[in-house]
Amino acid sequence: MEPSHRTVELMIPSPAGKLEALLTLPLPELKKYENAAVICHPHPLYGGSMNSKVVVTASHALLELGLPSLRFNFRGVGRSSGKYDRGVGEVEDIRAAINYMTGMGEKILVAGHSFGAWTGMKAGCRDVRVKIVIGIGTPVNFADMKFLMDCPKPKLFIHGTLDELIPIGKIEELYSELPEPKKIVKIENADHLFTGKLDELSETLISLIKEYF
Repeated sequence: MEPSHRTVELMIPSPAGKLEALLTLPLPELKKYENAAVICHPHPLYGGSMNSKVVVTASHALLELGLPSLRFNFRGVGRSSGKYDRGVGEVEDIRAAINYMTGMGEKILVAGHSFGAWTGMKAGCRDVRVKIVIGIGTPVNFADMKFLMDCPKPKLFIHGTLDELIPIGKIEELYSELPEPKKIVKIENADHLFTGKLDELSETLISLIKEYF
């Protein structure tokens, strides 16, 4: 059976130094893809990394759609330079990842889980190269999400109805105030890590991206 993809280990430049990253390329490989994606991991101080299960699941889902994706470790995680910067420097890290992927695709998608949803949506909404932002388990009760009020891009949310860190009611409250275009998909009985629900998460991501990207 022919392999479906190739994974490349990278160290990409960022304001903090170098970021450890994994680039996943669908095969057959192209010099330029129509679309490409950046995936952002959960909180660096609580075990989040580019190998977190939700991040890896998102990468595999994008692969099914033929999209190359870059997942990376924020500053201070793994072999990445620097140290945790409360979401400020991490937004710069995401911009560095977008810079790298701009050479890979005409349109960029940014997706993130938890802390990565907050920082990813923040970086993506402010960057003209990014056409769509996706928040998975978005930490609305821990982070200031007001920037989304002025974001004209499709704002897509996936949330578990049993999320123990961010109650579903909190994300519904934010969502009701946001301008279009937007969409929220609730995964029944899923917790914050989507335990036992990763296949459903993958299917949901594929469906949303097909609809909006």
